[in-house]
Amino acid sequence: MLTKKQYIDSYIITFPIKEGAYADTYRVKDSDGKNYFLKLIDFAKLHHTQFDDDGHVLEVEIAKQLHHPNIANYHDSGEIQINGKRYVYIVFDFIAGETAAQQTTREQCCSVYDAKQITLGVLNGLSFLHGLDNPIIHNEITTQNVMLDISGGVPIPKIIDFGYARYQSQSISSFMLKGLNPFYLAPEALNGIFSIQSDIFSVGVMLYHLLYGMLPYYTDISKVKGDRNALITEISEARTRPLRIPNKSIFEMDEQLINTMSKAMALDVEDRFQSADEFIKAIKGEIKVERITHKPQSTFVENNDTHEENKNINRKVGNGFKDVAGMTQLKEQLQSDVIDLIQDPEQAKQLGISIPNGLLFYGPPGCGKTFFAEKFAEEAGFNYKYIKCSDVASPYIHGGQDKIAAIFDEARKNAPTILFFDEIDAMIKDRSKHNNVSEAGEVNEFLAQLNNCGEDGVIVIGATNKPDDIDEAALRAGRLEFKYYIPQPDAETRASIFEINLSKRKVDFGINYDKLASLTENYISADIKMIVDNAARLTFRRKLGKITQETLEEVIASSKPSISIDVIKRHEEIRDKFMGLKKSEPRRKIGFN
Repeated sequence: MLTKKQYIDSYIITFPIKEGAYADTYRVKDSDGKNYFLKLIDFAKLHHTQFDDDGHVLEVEIAKQLHHPNIANYHDSGEIQINGKRYVYIVFDFIAGETAAQQTTREQCCSVYDAKQITLGVLNGLSFLHGLDNPIIHNEITTQNVMLDISGGVPIPKIIDFGYARYQSQSISSFMLKGLNPFYLAPEALNGIFSIQSDIFSVGVMLYHLLYGMLPYYTDISKVKGDRNALITEISEARTRPLRIPNKSIFEMDEQLINTMSKAMALDVEDRFQSADEFIKAIKGEIKVERITHKPQSTFVENNDTHEENKNINRKVGNGFKDVAGMTQLKEQLQSDVIDLIQDPEQAKQLGISIPNGLLFYGPPGCGKTFFAEKFAEEAGFNYKYIKCSDVASPYIHGGQDKIAAIFDEARKNAPTILFFDEIDAMIKDRSKHNNVSEAGEVNEFLAQLNNCGEDGVIVIGATNKPDDIDEAALRAGRLEFKYYIPQPDAETRASIFEINLSKRKVDFGINYDKLASLTENYISADIKMIVDNAARLTFRRKLGKITQETLEEVIASSKPSISIDVIKRHEEIRDKFMGLKKSEPRRKIGFN
């Protein structure tokens, strides 16, 4: 990708957004300082099906027709040479907001009202595309390709990314499946046939995804990678099962919306809505939609009770990384290493990148490893289960192994799931230091379960204060290979922790959080909370009314960090060892490796 401040024709790059198989996307500014999105397409990487009959790049020609409130509108296009290579670019109006996928990941699901509004906006955009003299089929309606424009205060859905768009009049051979999310594709689209109704099917899947935070008819397709026929068979078989409709009362679902969603996703083209406008009328309740009962795809199961296997695994709901003070580099690294892969699995697949099986959070005690894991689960939008490894032990031979197997089986049934193992060193002890047969069996079982669990939608996070006690086999590639150092809070983080702990208390005007941070070097979050609590008690005893800077500094002066310098140095040595650094070498960025 190009970098900031480079020019593409007359546009200057302000932020690289996405690197794709044949095109990269950037946020740019024109000579007047106005923001736009720019898609830079590598001519040499285009497939012959991405050109029209006149040899023009099809995406560019389609983009020139895009002028609608619910579509990313065309602004400019052109050709350019960069380092001797030919490129074409398309410039779209800037959209201030996020994708529907990002919103769903953060909030797990949408309210019925929000899901309807997003769907209606997308359908209005499709109505425009399908109503052109030469109708355009988008072919890639997903939550990833819907931006929510918040510039006006009320989110406005806008369809983006026309890389797979085709004219309805084009031949079947012009359709490419590679790179598309198969779960969003209509049955006929899986076989290379696209139409207005195939876009309708994708919108039905999107509506379900928005409402429930999961895909309908989801099945594990990792075992059929690269085999198109096997992929089609796997997905087609999954769609013969009843459509699962989770608890209606919780989601405030009504019969009309359920029937509307089911009709949009009907396997038979004739059973679907025949136009985007008809779909719109159904959502608005202007036409009544009857339940389709004579086709297998139209049946569904209502889950009004909590299944036994779901009792201990729950979706983490919260603000994600927004609740984590500081740790900016660590959050960015986890976003890049894991969360982006989760949000765009097809792109990751194209590049041969797999979701990691396991992560290791290590560092001094009391630095927030457990809290960070919970916030990571919220940010990723995964189900979450906390396991204290000391509780896995069993007095019976093979008992611990059975418990471990049961934990992973439960996680796979409820995928996507994050399994958080606290004090993981207690469960996967270095076998060279222990002769206990039962413990060795538990390590073997854990390693066996850990292998390829990412493909099943399960990510393991282990937390430890004693990483050097963990069996080396568990730290190899494909297991807990991503290791993240959770250090004592830096100055920025300490200032934020002070601010958070004082935010709901009566405090004096002008608290200097930076100074408080400078006075508490090597203090952990628990230490800072205790300082604030003690300052509050002192304020109460002295009847001062408000917590002051002077009181806080007085408490700090009489306290000391709970972690010694020796402990910190020992953990930093372990960190350097994991990073492969020698004592004479400069350290890389703290927080990850």
